[in-house]
Amino acid sequence: MDTLVRLLQLLVLLLTLPLHLMALLGFWEPLCKTYFPYLMAVLTVKCNHKMDSKKQELFSQIKGLAGASGKVALLELGCGTGANFQFYPSGCRITCLDPNPHFEKFLTKSMAKNRHLEYERFVVAFGEDMRQLANGSMDVVVSTLVLCSVQSPKRVLQEVQRVLRPGGMFFFWEHVAEPRGSWAFLWQQVLEPTWKHIGDGCCLTRETWKDLEDAQFSELQMERHPPLIKWLPVGPHIMGKAVK
Repeated sequence: MDTLVRLLQLLVLLLTLPLHLMALLGFWEPLCKTYFPYLMAVLTVKCNHKMDSKKQELFSQIKGLAGASGKVALLELGCGTGANFQFYPSGCRITCLDPNPHFEKFLTKSMAKNRHLEYERFVVAFGEDMRQLANGSMDVVVSTLVLCSVQSPKRVLQEVQRVLRPGGMFFFWEHVAEPRGSWAFLWQQVLEPTWKHIGDGCCLTRETWKDLEDAQFSELQMERHPPLIKWLPVGPHIMGKAVK
């Protein structure tokens, strides 16, 4: 099976050789950082339509997590275009964190459409290093389709726990690997080296549920859902919450 994966990976590489050459020469990443927000603006609309009821159910739990100020200090990791804003309850003070500065103009538009929220600031940083945010400063942290593309999910989850106050909650929705040994998993392995370039570092074969289970949250609730868009190699999703 490993030999077949390598042969198919080589075939895909040859078919997408210009992309890989651009990446090798350093031309692809700046281009990707510019176009990726526009791609996400289109895909998130489709995803929200399919996950509308589930997101409403998940994020409705945020309402009861207000801190001493009476408002919910909420940090969204990899905030992208602000597609989750419509699901957050009134009174949330939103801090957005993303390593791609090109998302900021999309966030401004999204916040203008969601006046029930307070927009605190946009932090350009990686989830593995959120030193600009103080310990225990957040009531809620949200991550949707983010842990697939970070360098170290383990380190990101450590930072999540650091910035959360005791009893604070981490809400997540992430795509994960197909079952090992399945044909779907084989194709994820085949396409992953190329998909990482197209998807701004997105990994198709991550078993993120294991990172969540190993993160030692005091409580973890998680459910699994089938792939949202059948023709994409993105696999099933996990959705849930964890308590610090």
